[in-house]
Amino acid sequence: MQKRLVAASGQRSVAEESWLDLEAMAQVELTSEDPDRPIEGALLANGLPGWRAAQPGTQSIRLLFHQPQQLRRILLRFDEPAAERTQEFALRWSPDGGRSSRDLIRQQYTFSPEGSTSEVEDLNVDLRSVTALELTIIPDQGRGQAYACLSEWRLA
Repeated sequence: MQKRLVAASGQRSVAEESWLDLEAMAQVELTSEDPDRPIEGALLANGLPGWRAAQPGTQSIRLLFHQPQQLRRILLRFDEPAAERTQEFALRWSPDGGRSSRDLIRQQYTFSPEGSTSEVEDLNVDLRSVTALELTIIPDQGRGQAYACLSEWRLA
């Protein structure tokens, strides 16, 4: 039998998408960073493991674009293979450098080593004149002692 996997109508696969070069287009502000798991691991296709905070608790990552951007797709991937926890994240965008912001998504997800170890949010958007994106992660709704992490954040 011959088979071929194709993307859903009108949607490009993750591998064939033309992702933005965030290293050249944006400055990153973040509240914490483990030196062994820097933010470049999540933002750039460089083979490094994703980002992880240096201390537990709520964390924020903010992308400040050098020039306003038009965005049509946002991909976020979070992985937690070891601990059971309920994470919440919020993603906001700004047309004015962060002076005001608009919610895109707020999501809770429960990780479980015996079941769900990965959360992927693949958002099709139509955002114009984006000057800033801010991701806030509350890594554990219950105990608050978990470390925030982000495996992948891509924009197109």
